[in-house]
Amino acid sequence: MQFHHHGYVSGEPRVQNAAGTGIDRPAELPDRMDVLIVGSGPAGMLLAAQMSQFPSVTTRLIERRDGRLPLGQADGIQPRSVETFQAFGFAERIIAEAYNIGYMNFWNPDPENPRNIIRTTRTEDYGLKISEFPHLIVNQARVLDYFAEAAAYGPARITPDYGIEFLGLTMHGDGEYPVDVRVRYAAGERAGEERTVRAKYVVGCDGARSGVREAIGRKHVGNFAAHAWGVMDVLVNTDFPDWRTKCAINSAAGNILHIPREGGYLSRVYVDLGEVAADDNHQVRRTPIDEIIRKANEILHPYTLDVKEVAWSSVYEVGHRVTDKFDDVDVDQGHDPRVFLTGDACHTHSAKAGQGMNVSMQDGFNLGWKLGHVLTGLSPSSLLSTYSAERQPVAQQLIDFDREWSSLMARKPEEISDPQELATFYLGTAEFPSGFMTQYGPSPIVGGAEHQELASGFPVGKRFMSSEVVRVCDGNAVHLGHHARADGRWRVYAFADAPTAGEPSALTDWAGFVASPEGPIARHTPAGADLDAVFDVKAVYQQSYEDVEITRAPEIFLPKVGPLALTDWEKVYAAQPNAWTRTDIFEERGLSRGGVVVVVRPDQYVAAVLPLTATEELAAFFSQALLDQRVVAATR
Repeated sequence: MQFHHHGYVSGEPRVQNAAGTGIDRPAELPDRMDVLIVGSGPAGMLLAAQMSQFPSVTTRLIERRDGRLPLGQADGIQPRSVETFQAFGFAERIIAEAYNIGYMNFWNPDPENPRNIIRTTRTEDYGLKISEFPHLIVNQARVLDYFAEAAAYGPARITPDYGIEFLGLTMHGDGEYPVDVRVRYAAGERAGEERTVRAKYVVGCDGARSGVREAIGRKHVGNFAAHAWGVMDVLVNTDFPDWRTKCAINSAAGNILHIPREGGYLSRVYVDLGEVAADDNHQVRRTPIDEIIRKANEILHPYTLDVKEVAWSSVYEVGHRVTDKFDDVDVDQGHDPRVFLTGDACHTHSAKAGQGMNVSMQDGFNLGWKLGHVLTGLSPSSLLSTYSAERQPVAQQLIDFDREWSSLMARKPEEISDPQELATFYLGTAEFPSGFMTQYGPSPIVGGAEHQELASGFPVGKRFMSSEVVRVCDGNAVHLGHHARADGRWRVYAFADAPTAGEPSALTDWAGFVASPEGPIARHTPAGADLDAVFDVKAVYQQSYEDVEITRAPEIFLPKVGPLALTDWEKVYAAQPNAWTRTDIFEERGLSRGGVVVVVRPDQYVAAVLPLTATEELAAFFSQALLDQRVVAATR
């Protein structure tokens, strides 16, 4: 963790210096703002944490509740989300308090006594098989707490404006602040008071009954399945042997998905309440908790649950819906979007696949850096059109996956021909629920696959899959991707050809171009900003760290940053294993020994793979996504 580059820090290093709008930030919601976030769920809080890294942007978040969420409904944290937590600086802490899913066991009716259940399969969880990050269970409220901390500790010092509810919005279509938003104070001394504020952009993170979605005329497309589930967080005594292991349980009486929670005692239990009559009119949602507990005991027979406390419970019917578009602009309207939808506001599904919070956070991550880039003048406003284009297909994939998973979970014993089918599906589709299957298509911020063979382990459009390297300055083995923070910067990884630092090479020539007056750094970095303010450029040499003389590396890999112009020593790496690592990233990720450049977006997705010699192609790629700051400066 680097934190002295702006001067000596003796306190909490996660608290960054306040800057811009974070200095003397007004407590009262202002009349005008750049970004108004509606709702403090996972997408909204991640978005606030990301926008806190853009202190020149005025960002506010309103939430109807009068304070933090005390108990969240979501709890499953997929490896991609933990990877995201790493970028925001709190992965290690949340892992320490979470429940780590190591196994998932499957139970089915005993063939000799179908009224009883028996364990039929033990499967290792997919998490650590496909990522260095685990698959966790932790209360949604704690996730929001950590993002709230990141937002408050960022330079913009963003904190939620609690007790303010969204009433509606009106689009003007012109002017600097084209969106009028009506709000009402829902708590405190001003409760009941209404006012109108103006914003450049509005983001609806306000859940399945989104007022923002309704205000821009977007519709949920889909329906509810005729099947209901009860869900409860409970503290129990039981003789069921797998109570602290995640389980899918199928019995003659119905089905249970059982998920142990953090803290060692709490568990979440999804209980199959069966088919819902066509004329039920949602009456099943009134099923009392005693009936859910009775049904759970019937399914678990011959085991029993003695419920000591119910922390939370609910009943829901499985719904699969996707909003027709995730922003306010229809095709050929001639302007860029101003209002966006994220999370449950634009996609809803069952809770059992553990995807709601995870996909919602990636919505916020995708949108946040784009808003930051546009509002700080780094990118054209057309960049914002890529949000809906990228995230809507992901939501549809989620719905398709969840529909199949929910159907398998709800089967009756007589409908099961292969007792291993659910376990096979669970493991065979691991990449999707883990969050690693998302692949964005070609666009101004995702290049083509013409040079993919140079880096087969870094598919263009998919998230950057980290690997261990050796940091040359100190010989420590570190994960290359873990050094990247959610600070809005592009990552450019230059994997060297055979010569080491200081010798003539394609890497040296490439570095010379990148640092030249015609290179992307000079073209797209604002005047007066640090050399690495927009691009975090790193070199990975093929040699061992003992064979790389760091001071002979090109200057672009040793930039001087901050007000003291201190050298950043942590941008030069070696691939050859040492005592602390046994992997060579060139071999592990299929990298060309002739060298290759991998460009990674601020949200950790691979944007381009290019040979070291393709300097003009690199410049052209960035010219699609970023504005020429020399031109921007000349027009001011």
